[in-house]
Amino acid sequence: MMWHPALLIGDDDRLLRETLGEVFRPRGFRTFLAADGEEVLSILRANEIHVALLDLHMPKLSGLEAIRAVRELRLSLPCVLVSANFDEQIRAQARLLEVVRLLAKPFSLEEVVRTVLEIMEERYGNYVPQFPTKGLKN
Repeated sequence: MMWHPALLIGDDDRLLRETLGEVFRPRGFRTFLAADGEEVLSILRANEIHVALLDLHMPKLSGLEAIRAVRELRLSLPCVLVSANFDEQIRAQARLLEVVRLLAKPFSLEEVVRTVLEIMEERYGNYVPQFPTKGLKN
């Protein structure tokens, strides 16, 4: 039986959220989409998630605030923080919260897929996607 890891995508940009979901689903991921930080936490409470891809600037709770809440629940969920600009203060907070990657916007679809797959490999071992990551169209 094939393993289908769960990816949580939290971003207030509906088009980006849905596009990422469409990119990861054919690669064997179950995707959960959240429009704000509170929705991120609600999904995390109800589902086993393997990687979270969270935008820094979301309504209700920022990506960092959502990750802080995840850590308070003692979850070691690998989180990727996404933003167009990371200042030193944000980088320092991300390090304290053990964010595994910072991903700068704009990013290519190939870059985000590669990032998630690297995290899957580091955290869970040999996860082989169903489709290649090279040549994704943006």
